[in-house]
Amino acid sequence: MQITAAELEANTNKYLQLSASEDIFITRNGQVIAKLSNPYQDRVAIAKSLFGILPKDSSLAEAREERMKRF
Repeated sequence: MQITAAELEANTNKYLQLSASEDIFITRNGQVIAKLSNPYQDRVAIAKSLFGILPKDSSLAEAREERMKRF
């Protein structure tokens, strides 16, 4: 997820809770300046759990677009 520094400042608690389950990228003037993440999250296990979810003919751009539709 990507948010602005102003959004983080306005809703810090919300994004601290969300960072337990996903990375939060903070931007300022359109540039990523920081990342909130759970230091105890097993990244390898999460990546392995995602294999096979997308059809083989899907592109990364299509996957990102689909994810953004949810928000």
